[in-house]
Formats: sequence, C-alpha cells, structure tokens
Amino acid sequence: MSTQTPIALITGGNRGLGKSMAVKLAESGTDVVLTYRSNQAEAEAVVAAIQKLGRRAVALPLDVGKSSTFKAFADQLRAVLKEHWQRDRFDYLINNAGIGVHASFAETTEAQFDELVNVHFKGAFFLTQTLLPLINDGGRILNISSGLARFALPGYAAYAAMKGAIEVLTRYQAKELGSRRIAVNTLAPGAIETDFGGGVVRDNADVNAFVASQTALGRVGLPDDIGGVVASLLAKDSGWINAQRIEASGGMFV
Repeated sequence: MSTQTPIALITGGNRGLGKSMAVKLAESGTDVVLTYRSNQAEAEAVVAAIQKLGRRAVALPLDVGKSSTFKAFADQLRAVLKEHWQRDRFDYLINNAGIGVHASFAETTEAQFDELVNVHFKGAFFLTQTLLPLINDGGRILNISSGLARFALPGYAAYAAMKGAIEVLTRYQAKELGSRRIAVNTLAPGAIETDFGGGVVRDNADVNAFVASQTALGRVGLPDDIGGVVASLLAKDSGWINAQRIEASGGMFV
C-alpha cells in the first residue's frame, strides 16, 4: 500500500452506517470517496464534515444495482483520483451500499429477490471486479454482511441469503487477490439504529427492546459502533486479518 494518505471508497456513504464509516475513517487519517444513489445533499454534507476534520473527500453518484454503469463509474473515479489526489489508485474498498426488504419466504416476490441480488450480490461482485485495477497492491476490501447470515429472524430469507453469498465470495476474493497482498474480509453488523428497513430497529420500541434483550451488551447497536470497527479493521496494524467474518453485534443471540 502507498505510504501516502490512504484513500477509501465507501459505497452508500451518505447515510447510516456508511456515513459513520466515512467520518470515523477520516478521523483516523484516511481520505474518502463516498457514493450515493440519489440524495446528493446528504452526501455533500458528509463531504463537508470530513473536510472539517482536515481530510479530503469527494461524493460520486452510483447505483450499485446497475452493473452496466460500473465502467463509466470507474472512469469517473479515475478522473477524480487524478484531480484531487494526483494519484491513479485508492487503497480501501468498502462494499456497504444496500437496501432492506422485509418479507416472509412464502411471500417474497421475484422482483424483490432480483433487486436484492442486483444490489447486494451482483453489484458488489462486479463493482469490485471493475475496480480491481484501481486498488493499490497491499490494499483492503471490506464486504458488509449482516448478523442475519448467522442467526435467522423471519422475514429476511432473501436478504440474508445474499449476505451469505457475500461471505463465501469474500473468502474466494481473499484467496485470489492474495498475490497482490490485498486482504479481504467480511464485517457483519448486528441490529443497528438507522433508517434501514424503514427504521424499524430505531423507531419500533418493541423491536428495539427485543434486540436489546437478546444482546449480551444489553442494547441495540449505533452507527458509530460500526464506523469504529471499520476504522479499526482498515488500520495499518490490522493487515494480517484476512478472509475472516467479523461480527459486530454486541453479542446478539450468543
């Protein structure tokens, strides 16, 4: 990896967990390129927050559910790296962008399934593939999974299956990218208070209390719990962690 200030690319970095990741990485001395699907104002607010910390940041539009746009995105990213950093490559890729679908297995529609595939699995697969030439040798890739890939809660069969696929993919990426000294890991958050899935964990008192009661540390997770873990996993001294699934859930269902 370059001895210069590291640069992280975070998909879905404009809100929720992605926003916390971006700010925590900036606090630890990393510059950030973050993507957003539609809310540019949110993304620019995160950029401004990072710049106040003395770090560089740029926001780019990207719909990870549309793999046909990835080549054009890579070209745009290449131009941004050249313009703002006078560099050709970045160091950390965090596949974070996602959507929530809550539906029982029996009632999940093909359209819902296809959207989840496109965003959570196909998108992460082919975006990473497309960006490989832009990632520094010795860099890192972090794929965001979910605690739901380990424990089962009704209503998340399709979503969790995509995350299970990402966890298997992570091990193969680690194996195949090892020759470039690129470490690849999975981070699996537990239930977090965000607007994800309609904000159910944050806003539904019964759900919040249930999760807290099933968590060893006695509360629901907060975005900064995850942002801090990401900064730690991408820290210089964490480079020997590879091909692992790290769950950050406070001890849910242990």
